[in-house]
Amino acid sequence: MAARRVGIIGLGYVGLPLGVAFAEAGHEVIGLDADPRKLEAIGEGRSYIEDVPSQTLTALSDRLRATSSYEDLKQCDAIVICVPTPLTSSREPDLTHLVDSSTSLAGVLQNGQLVVLESTTYPGTTRERLMPILEESGLAAGRDFHLAFSPERIDPGRTDYTVRTTPKVVGGLTEECTEAGASLYGEICDEVVRVSGPEPAELTKLLENIFRSVNIALVNELSMLCERLGIDIWEVIDAAATKPFGFMRFDPGPGMGGHCLPVDPFYLAYKAREQDFYTEFIELAGKINQNQPHFCVARIEHALNDVSKPVRDSKVLILGVSYKGGVGDIRESPALKIIKLLRERGADVHYHDPHVAALADFGLESVDLDDGMRGADLVCIVTAHPEVDHDRVVAEAPLVVDFRGVTRGKSARNVVRL
Repeated sequence: MAARRVGIIGLGYVGLPLGVAFAEAGHEVIGLDADPRKLEAIGEGRSYIEDVPSQTLTALSDRLRATSSYEDLKQCDAIVICVPTPLTSSREPDLTHLVDSSTSLAGVLQNGQLVVLESTTYPGTTRERLMPILEESGLAAGRDFHLAFSPERIDPGRTDYTVRTTPKVVGGLTEECTEAGASLYGEICDEVVRVSGPEPAELTKLLENIFRSVNIALVNELSMLCERLGIDIWEVIDAAATKPFGFMRFDPGPGMGGHCLPVDPFYLAYKAREQDFYTEFIELAGKINQNQPHFCVARIEHALNDVSKPVRDSKVLILGVSYKGGVGDIRESPALKIIKLLRERGADVHYHDPHVAALADFGLESVDLDDGMRGADLVCIVTAHPEVDHDRVVAEAPLVVDFRGVTRGKSARNVVRL
């Protein structure tokens, strides 16, 4: 197929890898973002995302360029929207970025273009919110331009499943829209899965992440019970995971992070309430996971109390502040809430994270592991980065609280596990 010109709106953890994939497939990519720092970095061939090496950007400089002007999207064959869709403070969908970007896009939309929304959202967003805004251009969706939804499936830091090898779900407003989306993604994905419309595609993404949310909530709640029963939750999960059928392993932890897992249950609950339906089971899972950092701080308090130390003025070193190991993404990271709660209790909090240099909102910078452990009353493993020598931490720290199970199987009197 002839090379396309593809526009990407939003050059974050989803948009930039997607743009790189299209550029590597030989297409011209115009990436649009409002953040001048991202535009400058791409122009200099400097990546700000772990999954995209800087040398890759440099090699693709002739096919991938960044802009802040929607006028540059006029000549694109396809435009993919990858803007953030967070929650408001009252935990309802915040579609501000989507509304703003689609309003700007409507001003330059051309006949025959394909528009695909990838941002995670509730069922009906593409048809009920995005389509009317785009049609303010005077063009009709499904007749003058194609419109589809395709849920992103980027897992930062993962190398076994990539944009190419992860099946891509596409649901268009019409059959022609679906085929246009499938043709686009067929350029960069080995398998494209067609569904009957944007709503099933939107709900597919929510189901994938709510499935994880519910199961993580289950093991998190079980870990609380195991503490009272004096049973090692990790031993139980290891044993249960030996069953070759009917069981899928999920591990407890300090809470869920990233953009999708903590957010998606509330997106679906919001849409369900419009139908006078209450997703109590799903919302309960979300609440349990949201509360997990509070439980973790209580565990830290108890661990210090057992060695006759108060939280106030105790030096606590947090190991890992990103939401998952091996990446620097701090979106919705439970570590941030744990740090906040510990500081409110008067703890002297420091952190070490090889992927996160600073936490501007807290006025903190990552400390050297040696400096952080020096004089620490407690070291807390919140995110298990592979670069950190946790065996050494257990050997040298006076007290270790492990929320990730990386010390399981080790007999050490100074270790407290979730």
